[in-house]
Amino acid sequence: MDYLKAKGIKSLSGEIEISGAKNASLPLIAMTILAKNRVDIKNLPDVADIKTLLKLLSNLGASCNYELAGTTVDTSTINHTKATYDIVKTMRASILVLGPLLTRFGHCEVSLPGGCAIGQRPVDLHLKALEQMGAKIEIKSGYIEATAPNGLKGCEIIFDKITVTGTANIVMAAALAHGKTTITNAAREPEVVQLCEILNANGVKIDGIGTAILTIHGTSGKLLNISEFKVIPDRIEAGTYLCAGAITKSELTITKVEPKHLNSVLAKLEEMGCSFTITDSTITIHPTKTIKPVKIVTQEYPAFPTDMQAQFLALATQANGVSIIEERLFENRFMHVSELQRMGADISLNGNTATVNGKSKLSGTDVMATDLRASSALVLAGLIANGETNIHRIYHLDRGYDKLEQKLKQVGAKIERLEE
Repeated sequence: MDYLKAKGIKSLSGEIEISGAKNASLPLIAMTILAKNRVDIKNLPDVADIKTLLKLLSNLGASCNYELAGTTVDTSTINHTKATYDIVKTMRASILVLGPLLTRFGHCEVSLPGGCAIGQRPVDLHLKALEQMGAKIEIKSGYIEATAPNGLKGCEIIFDKITVTGTANIVMAAALAHGKTTITNAAREPEVVQLCEILNANGVKIDGIGTAILTIHGTSGKLLNISEFKVIPDRIEAGTYLCAGAITKSELTITKVEPKHLNSVLAKLEEMGCSFTITDSTITIHPTKTIKPVKIVTQEYPAFPTDMQAQFLALATQANGVSIIEERLFENRFMHVSELQRMGADISLNGNTATVNGKSKLSGTDVMATDLRASSALVLAGLIANGETNIHRIYHLDRGYDKLEQKLKQVGAKIERLEE
């Protein structure tokens, strides 16, 4: 098993190129199930979750050719519709095949999902919506068995809470349904927006893209001819490297980025004293000599993202004063706190709120990654800790970051991947 060894340094400098967004890529790969043609996808990141989902499609009978220059997926050869536990257990986003498989084939079996242990992320909202569309759903031996022999039917769906994966799943299910489906309280994340935009450009009329009310006009079972597309940049990867610049008090430029997707992150970094030079596709962070404390509440887009909470918590350990970080989306998303405490951070937890007393002098030690974003927080802490920090269980990190240690090394970080 691999681990990362990081040595604390004074500063970084240079440019980091941002990869395609993992959280956009996964629903877009699942979307290819709706296509009658071979689909060409550009800018997929080189991360484990992408390979896992492509393997799942291959096991269903699809033909997948994954290349960094461009990936092709042909789902016309799918010959069975059971997504088995051995793959789904490793990645919660596997549930994204449920909607498209059901709407195309009228039946499917999908194992209940796994993924990061950051809290309860039930799929009942997905299942309730599919039942409203006429599907029959049963849970048997850990599998969701769904049938809709006469196809799904458009209807009015109101999500009790905002769900990114649920919105994507139902948008795809509605794409081939009979009639019109309206989703109220839909997620507005850029990753959902791109899914809707691509469907809208390829034969599925969707009204309200980017708003909380989506109306999808189904094709009544007619498969789509999906043109080549390029995945949007990863805003969470971009935010992580901006935090690397902030915590090491370094001027860094991130390239191939979409700045408007990072408004809430940039606003909090500005509150902490940083400034920026921004173009259409680059952001240069100009650090502050004295990091100011901050108050953060994680909420759905366009508010501050839960996927940036851990990185900012690491950054807050270096602020002069008390920072308050409230996690409103996942109840177990502070598991990195105990690892940061091992490094010397002064953090107290009260329910879903972390109080960070800065500035802490961090010392390198052995720490353990507990989920994807917690992994990157420990890397950030390792960049400024005295001595060496060994970050174990980085298979979590590899699920969502494309060549993280290589990108950090090219801007001067002392970090390497080793085997246990």
